[in-house]
Amino acid sequence: MDEVTPPAPVRLTKRQGNSSSTVSERGEVSTVHQRRIGSHVVLLELDNPPANALGRAMRAQFREILIALETDLSVRAIILTGRGKGFCSGDDLKEQQEASLLSPAERAAQLGDFSDVVNRVEASRVPVIAAVNGWCMGGGLELALCCDIRIASTEAKFTCSGVNVGLMASAYRLPRLIGIARAKHMLLTGTTYDAAAAEKFGLVTAVHKPEDLEREAAGLAERIASRAPLSVEATKKMAERALDLAPAEAARVMGEQVSALAQSEDHKNALAAFREKKEPKFSRR
Repeated sequence: MDEVTPPAPVRLTKRQGNSSSTVSERGEVSTVHQRRIGSHVVLLELDNPPANALGRAMRAQFREILIALETDLSVRAIILTGRGKGFCSGDDLKEQQEASLLSPAERAAQLGDFSDVVNRVEASRVPVIAAVNGWCMGGGLELALCCDIRIASTEAKFTCSGVNVGLMASAYRLPRLIGIARAKHMLLTGTTYDAAAAEKFGLVTAVHKPEDLEREAAGLAERIASRAPLSVEATKKMAERALDLAPAEAARVMGEQVSALAQSEDHKNALAAFREKKEPKFSRR
């Protein structure tokens, strides 16, 4: 059996303020911009023209950012979007062409590296909002599906492009989100859908004008960040497991979580604020 060795990206990282630039083996520069919105929300913008492909170098950079945010307890919500006309086009097709020269084990490792990054988004401690500003296709759609909430610009386009390039993506997460019938329609045809269709299907929960998308995403994120953080985190985890648990097991898990939350300082502060007719302030304790 071949030894699985993840391909090591050759990159130079440059940090300017809250952005990091990576230079790939082909000399192309990609960046993940970071910006705080208020005290508890972080905006991440994928910037790799023309379609914001998530190649090896950019995945490594994105992973480092996600790991750092996971341990920063001041962060309570994340917004993920793209710069330019694209949200994300998934893996870098040029790198996939190069991967055809690798061994089967090395190709599998490269695919696993992409999965690791999107899985980290899905497993994030805090809710992640995808603000889909443009083209969202292939692995980029998988990335959006890993976010907790998706809203879109009227210019957004969604494509399950796996069947268009001889691969497969989103065949697990998409049916769980929008139902098997609609998911198969998207998955098996590789057709592009606009934002209105995505909202009708339940793929996104709201559609906004392009100039309003960031503001709407920020408002949503700040609302989430203003709620009890421990409660938000526990509720997110429970909702992710809801479709996989039998009723009795779900009741047991929820009982344990509610019992723990009932002992939190945030719950006690919320009860006091209710009595005093004030808006509660939460401290994640």
